[in-house]
Amino acid sequence: MDRPVAVITGATSGLGRAAALALLARGYRVGVVARSRDRADVLVSELKAVADDVQVDVFHADLGLVSQAHRVGQAIAAHYPRVDVLINNAGLHAFSQRITAEGFAEMTAVNYLGPFVLTQALSSRLLASAPARIVNVASEASRQARTIAPAEELRHIAPHTRRESMALYGRTKLMTIMWTQELARRLDATKVTVNCCDPGFNATGLGRDLPGSKVLRRLLNTLRIGDPRKGAGIIVRLAADPAFARTSGGYFSVRDARPLECPEPGRDAGAQKKLWEETVALLSARAAG
Repeated sequence: MDRPVAVITGATSGLGRAAALALLARGYRVGVVARSRDRADVLVSELKAVADDVQVDVFHADLGLVSQAHRVGQAIAAHYPRVDVLINNAGLHAFSQRITAEGFAEMTAVNYLGPFVLTQALSSRLLASAPARIVNVASEASRQARTIAPAEELRHIAPHTRRESMALYGRTKLMTIMWTQELARRLDATKVTVNCCDPGFNATGLGRDLPGSKVLRRLLNTLRIGDPRKGAGIIVRLAADPAFARTSGGYFSVRDARPLECPEPGRDAGAQKKLWEETVALLSARAAG
């Protein structure tokens, strides 16, 4: 364990893959949380082709299931004596409603509940590894959320249309920012910092459910529009640059790491605390049931 360790979710493509490559180039050992074994195998082959001494570990879990998020967090904590960086990057834009086996809206589970649970499971290891960092990937889509009622939003499983999906996706990203800033208040920033970012527009697999998405991605890649390496840049800066070593509770833009405000209606510290409390209550009730 002579190298710092960075754990990344959603690293089999897009932003996560680019961030993994950048951190490996900086000398990190990378732990990848992946749902697909085949895609994880391809990623490992690609990463090892970069250099002979690349160190990559794969942990398999579906972060849309909070039970698996908790399990894989425990497995990662047991595997590594230290974890220097946790990057919650996995995301999903569901254009129609899908309910997980645990009864949550899949988009809420993947984008918010899974990262929340994974981070909680790794919190002791991160604190013991001080100084450590947590980076959560949010989105400017958070501005699409006009209201936030945590008790209702966390349990919302009603069907939605493709048009309605943007506001719902934005709400999960608003919750990401709110949770980041509440967690920052609960952590000792001299031991663990936590920040989030808007990575801008990227041609990734986020909207993979949209008809024609593969063709669109190929076109964007050909035109060099939405290059994930640009979006990954802000993730890596928050994860590794000395300039952010003492920064916590921030929300930063891909554009020159410009500080951003949490959009309303999630900016108030009381609302952020309420979201935290409702999330803990929801997860506790599920565990008890």
